[in-house]
Formats: sequence, C-alpha cells, structure tokens
Amino acid sequence: MSFQATAKLEAEVDELITHYPVKRAASLMVLHAIQEQFGWISQEAVVWTAKKLELAPINIFEILTFYPMLRQEPMGKYQIKVCRTLSCALGGAYELHKHFCDKFGLDAHAHGAQTSKDGKFTVEFVECLASCGTAPVMMCNDAFYEGVSHKKADEIIGECK
Repeated sequence: MSFQATAKLEAEVDELITHYPVKRAASLMVLHAIQEQFGWISQEAVVWTAKKLELAPINIFEILTFYPMLRQEPMGKYQIKVCRTLSCALGGAYELHKHFCDKFGLDAHAHGAQTSKDGKFTVEFVECLASCGTAPVMMCNDAFYEGVSHKKADEIIGECK
C-alpha cells in the first residue's frame, strides 16, 4: 500500500508547522494527524513526514517506535483495549483479554495489538484506563466500559456492526 497525502492532510500539516519554532518540533503532531486520517502510519508516511519536516526518516521512525499510541500497522475497525494494571488484573482483565482473543482466533499470550483475520477487531492490553474501582475496564474505540463480564463483552461485540 502506498501512502498518498490528501489535500486535507497537506493543509493540516502546513498549519501545524506554523505553531512551532522549528519544523522538527511538529513531528509528533504530524504523526497524530496522519494516524487520525489513515488509522496507522506506514513506512511511506514516515518518509513523507521526514521530507515535509526536512529531516531524515530515522528521526521520524524513532518517534513512531517510541510512542505506543502510534500504530505501524492497520488496525481493526473496532479497537478493543483491555486495562491490565493491578486493579484490573485482579478483577479479571487477563481472563477478559483471553475471552476476546478466543472469540477472534487470536493468541492471548502474544505481545502487542492483534487484529482478527477479517480485519474487524483489534485486541490489545493497555495501561491504566483510570477506573480502578470498577475493574475490569475496557474501551471499544472511544466507548468506555466498566465491570466487564464475559457476557457484557459479548454484548459489546454484538453491538459492533
């Protein structure tokens, strides 16, 4: 898949650059803009960003690999994030994560985000979602869920169309 910056992205990036004293300082925000529009950041997008900011691609790649919220692979239409910090772990987060993995044919022991073969769901562990008293908690895209049982998880999946 080749990366093609849209006119909208070009305009947004040009505007972003004006907010910083040097182009390099806009790097993270440019990557966010690309991910917001395309859902992930390809190698071609890294090269485009580097050229736009007058940097070497490695300067952009090191940012991309440092921040876990930046994606280097396409994600599913529905992104399921299960909190794994202590309260949620004690409240059943690992069992909840395994439940989702079993549903979508994914490896519950693999590290990082995994996407179902149909490309519809991505499942991953994340750090604290800031609701320790209602564990386990999760998000599906921007929707937040507390006290998620396996039954509730199945209902959440069922609502994804």
